[in-house]
Amino acid sequence: MGILEKISEIEKEIARTQKNKATEYHLGLLKAKLAKYRAQLLEPSKSSSSKGEGFDVMKSGDARVALIGFPSVGKSTFLSLMTSTASEAASYEFTTLTCIPGVIEYKGANIQLLDLPGIIEGAAQGKGRGRQVIAVARTADVVIMMLDATKGEVQRSLLEKELESVGIRLNKHKPNIYFKIFNAEVLFREDCSPDEFIDVIVGNRVYMPCLYVYNKIDQISMEEVDRLARKPDSVVISCGMKLNLDYLLEMLWEYLALTCIYTKKRGQRPDFTDAIILRKGASVEHVCHRIHRSLASQFKYALVWGTSTKYSPQRVGLTHTMEHEDVIQIVKK
Repeated sequence: MGILEKISEIEKEIARTQKNKATEYHLGLLKAKLAKYRAQLLEPSKSSSSKGEGFDVMKSGDARVALIGFPSVGKSTFLSLMTSTASEAASYEFTTLTCIPGVIEYKGANIQLLDLPGIIEGAAQGKGRGRQVIAVARTADVVIMMLDATKGEVQRSLLEKELESVGIRLNKHKPNIYFKIFNAEVLFREDCSPDEFIDVIVGNRVYMPCLYVYNKIDQISMEEVDRLARKPDSVVISCGMKLNLDYLLEMLWEYLALTCIYTKKRGQRPDFTDAIILRKGASVEHVCHRIHRSLASQFKYALVWGTSTKYSPQRVGLTHTMEHEDVIQIVKK
């Protein structure tokens, strides 16, 4: 019996098993087996010669965003609008057959945007190029899920199901559980479900923010646009009419949690043309490492101007947390 057949059998058994206290242990074992088989399913086949063809895109820039969705929802048009990359777009499905990278230049940051081939139902089981698409999506910092606003919620629920089944958790935090396998020491630091506990044991789950982008809003009513726009983690746009793309960029920046830091040499004005891009919460030590790997060892103190300080400039140490658009001058020993 192959992996797909084993997964199908377990899913059927879970569906027909009554859910109560007496069956909790049995259901937990079944879910653990299911998670194990689904993880094996994503492993590349040794006999496949084209397993990574067109998908081995080197990670570059300050952050990576994966653009996923069903065929013909406007992903290629979006990539062409937001970057200088021309991705083939047409009215028929499956125009994009490989992973096409582009770069969004925004607030001094270079954000790598990957236009992935359209996912079809059953991608997690390897249909279409599902395995490769999902494997690339797992390496992203943020997922943009492009949806056709004219098709309601069907696409969103199907895509979420596909990604959930292979261990991609969207807009969820990692369960706060500690476990140590000697005599099974387990510490729950919060209320968690059996599925979340299995996630911790399996250990290969990816937790990432996701923006649900509803395209083609020019083809639906204003009432429907308003309803979709009010949904959590959602943005409404029209690639065809170039509507609301600026707001989408603002939301993307927020979800990536990036920070621009500017440097200043002694006696000179700050260099606002070349920002250092770091993750939100980065310290002065992170800035030093980004400038040069040996700078932290030569560090004496830093002068910082900006919202992270009580007064400007403020003399700070390596542990000081930087904030967006702070200016820093590093003094060496």
